[in-house]
Amino acid sequence: MSGQTTIITVCYNSTGVLPAMLASLPKDAPVVLVDNASGDIETLRVLARDHGAALVENQSNAGFGVGNNQGAAQAQTPYLLLLNPDARLAPDCLSVLEGAADTYPNASAFNPRLLDRHGGEIFRRKTRLDPSFELTGPAPAEDAEIPTLLGAAIFLRRETFGQLGGFDPDIFLYHEDDDLSLRARRLGPLMRIPAAVVTHAEGRSTARTPQVAAFKAYHMARSKVYTYAKHSRRLPLLRTIAEGAVS
Repeated sequence: MSGQTTIITVCYNSTGVLPAMLASLPKDAPVVLVDNASGDIETLRVLARDHGAALVENQSNAGFGVGNNQGAAQAQTPYLLLLNPDARLAPDCLSVLEGAADTYPNASAFNPRLLDRHGGEIFRRKTRLDPSFELTGPAPAEDAEIPTLLGAAIFLRRETFGQLGGFDPDIFLYHEDDDLSLRARRLGPLMRIPAAVVTHAEGRSTARTPQVAAFKAYHMARSKVYTYAKHSRRLPLLRTIAEGAVS
């Protein structure tokens, strides 16, 4: 199925990793890059032009979820792949995911098999927002229902993303994938498709500095309190403080 999926990537000083991601995409896949007021915008403009990607330029950092919502609003294809800039698709990954959408018409969203840069599995067996569904043992070798999605590579129908209203705009960074997962599960199961492979160099989307680390730590805690409260987890602030003390 040619050109059926739009790739959406939210960028923030990501031009160090973005060329490898763009090079891994099928030539006919529409791409939307959403920039959150990066300092490397001139380089990003050149990358977008050379790849034929649409570029949305925010004048301030709108956050990960809002950036994906903006990218999705540009898409015209039946499917979306929300992809981190430090991820790379294996050959046939996109066609396998598109095939899975036909195989599992009742599924609401999909994760590919995610590998770290050393080839190890990246897999989450549960979400803290809903402890009622937890997988045990190794990552499933076959297609399987999962409790939550990893935000590095989320594949879903554009219609479903619209039904969900996209990502919650009140979540600036972190836990937006858990929140989207729980809302999507009300529409249908989440599926992991191991035959579709994505390599994700975790934490490499943005250049590493002490300022970035502090920024991420603040939003990690803020988003945890917000999403715990949103999904009716008891004592969200105390729970967040306690988890921070033991992490």
